[in-house]
Amino acid sequence: MGLQLGDAIPNFTANTTQGELSFHEWVGDSWCVLFSHPADFTPVCTTELGEVARLKDEFAKRNTKVIGLSVDPVEKHLEWERDIEETQGSAVNFPMIGDPDHKVADLFGMIHPNASNTLTVRSVFIIDPAKKLRLTITYPASTGRNFQEILRVLDSLQLVDRYSVSTPVNWKDGDDVIVATSVSDEDAKVKFPKGFKTLKPYLRLTPQPNK
Repeated sequence: MGLQLGDAIPNFTANTTQGELSFHEWVGDSWCVLFSHPADFTPVCTTELGEVARLKDEFAKRNTKVIGLSVDPVEKHLEWERDIEETQGSAVNFPMIGDPDHKVADLFGMIHPNASNTLTVRSVFIIDPAKKLRLTITYPASTGRNFQEILRVLDSLQLVDRYSVSTPVNWKDGDDVIVATSVSDEDAKVKFPKGFKTLKPYLRLTPQPNK
């Protein structure tokens, strides 16, 4: 079975478009979004990598590094980057792993044989500064990802790590959050001075604590 939520991410060394890196050292004290694309010089991936490049400042605000991967070699990635900048208007500003031997793809379970025996599916992994896996999303090759959703999840995960809360359906930064069931009403009055609304004993809403 592949990596599951909460698992520690094994360290690995990889060749990238920005040189060889040791993954744990490169992530450092940051969060990380590792995402795979099926192949270079493909249309959906071209649009995705341009979007990630445009969102560099948004990821930086969240102390998050991004890194891409496909089973193509680094030399091919570098050629493709010219097309991405030309068609998407944004130069690729993050490393892309060349993984022709499937070393990293196999580690993360990015190849799904019933979809393709050789190409990586469109996977997303969010990894926290403790190098623990916090989220996985897998898309088919034909469907481009919504990177605004990935930013939303980062906001939720980082908020939950700081406060005793969870985030409800369709939550976005600035919306009310849910008080954790492990927090008593008495403790909630101290933890959440803005107050909270009790819909049910297990469902209490409070304004986002850091807003």
